Amino acid sequence: MKLRIAITLAALAVAGSAFAQPPAGGGGAPSPEMQAARQAMMQACAADQKSLCADKQGRDAMMCLRDNMDKASQGCKDAMAKMRAARQGAGGGGGH
Repeated sequence: MKLRIAITLAALAVAGSAFAQPPAGGGGAPSPEMQAARQAMMQACAADQKSLCADKQGRDAMMCLRDNMDKASQGCKDAMAKMRAARQGAGGGGGH
């Protein structure tokens, strides 16, 4: 069971990195703020991912969480909002 949770968190980390890409022409690693926001989101949303999107992995799991945000816990919603704010603060927001 712990292995499955670890795999799920790893999948969320990979999925989160897809949303943390630097702007075109940017390059470089995500900011410490973005890394912290992603880690907090993975922890806050682990139970939601398991209950709402257990059959999904990687980017599909992240998209599933976004599609089911109305069913997610308040902690997960807050963490995803902070991750979006960190991404926008780094210049990666807008134009989806």
